[in-house]
Amino acid sequence: MDTILLLLVTGIGLGAVYFLVASGLSLIYGLMGVLNFAHGAFLTLGALIGWETARIMGADSWGGFALSLLVGCLVGALLAALTEFVLIRPLYERHIEQVLVTVGLNLAAIALFEGIWGTDPVFIQGPTWMGMTTDVLGAQVPNHLFITILIAGLVLAGMVLFLKRTRYGMIIRAGVENRSMVTALGIDVRRAFTLVFTIGGAAAGIGGVLASHYFGYVSPLLGGSLLIFAFIVTVIGGLGSLA
Repeated sequence: MDTILLLLVTGIGLGAVYFLVASGLSLIYGLMGVLNFAHGAFLTLGALIGWETARIMGADSWGGFALSLLVGCLVGALLAALTEFVLIRPLYERHIEQVLVTVGLNLAAIALFEGIWGTDPVFIQGPTWMGMTTDVLGAQVPNHLFITILIAGLVLAGMVLFLKRTRYGMIIRAGVENRSMVTALGIDVRRAFTLVFTIGGAAAGIGGVLASHYFGYVSPLLGGSLLIFAFIVTVIGGLGSLA
């Protein structure tokens, strides 16, 4: 029973990481029809700079961990917004070129990250409590899983509230369901494109920081390894859906 419970919580924790990565992919494709193969770069850069921030501030402190999450979120959002504005915006409705550009950006980003941080994984640490375990019905569950699940749940709640309670959120939802109808109503859906990319990048940046604590290391290849499974999750869950 304890083994089953441990595997269950571990699986939920990993699923929480995949949600943070896949949610952005799903929204970007649902509204814009863009298969963003550079999404892993948003995650990786958020994780790398997040770890550098935590290391400088004190990797074993809660302040350093919280700041790493914030910095990872901001870095992912900024890189995503720049990618949309500079590379994707000139290529709307040109899907083959979009794939080529995002794949090329991902490969270039990996090479750049390896040049700066090296090719070997960097083993990380967090607050002391996150490295400990908690007894749950006899199962010794790593505490970092609780943090990962909690933060992913908060991000999900924030996304749902944004999509259902705000004007831009409703435009995004309507654009995902029927983009041509929204355009026919006189709403310029393109204004929401950068916002969707930014939200997806922010979620990926947070996911990168949490993934590094889940696996215990950060490396330039972290985003690429997670991106493959995130695409699978996106396809199974439904492109354009948070479900």
